[in-house]
Amino acid sequence: MKLYVEIIDNNAKLPSYAHDGDAGMDLYSTDEIIILPGERALIHTGIKIQLPPNTEAQIRPRSGLALKNGITLLNTPGTIDEGYRGEIGIIVINHGTEEFRVTRGMKIAQMVIKPVLRVEVEQVDYLNNSERGEGGFGSTGV
Repeated sequence: MKLYVEIIDNNAKLPSYAHDGDAGMDLYSTDEIIILPGERALIHTGIKIQLPPNTEAQIRPRSGLALKNGITLLNTPGTIDEGYRGEIGIIVINHGTEEFRVTRGMKIAQMVIKPVLRVEVEQVDYLNNSERGEGGFGSTGV
């Protein structure tokens, strides 16, 4: 399978896997911005993608940024649909206690390509029972 990438900013980098066996490709910032504690920002990557048929791209936070700086992504995982052809943008929030400086070329997020299953939707009068039933929101304990 191939992921086609169009570079739309001279500062952009192609998504890349850091290690063999990695699930996520690193995405890189083309912006220079400071995000204050509690603030969020849209970070540009300078790329557009064309996904393989029947796939989606999931945009996920980087664990090191989360642990060390309190930086994560809103709308996680973000879904990029197969037909989307706009620039990939990353919605970053600073949950840390200090300002966070985003620099050009910084690894800002990761992208995982996943298969998509499409289903037929059918309205029914009732659903089959299950062992779990309607239990949710902590129903199995802490």
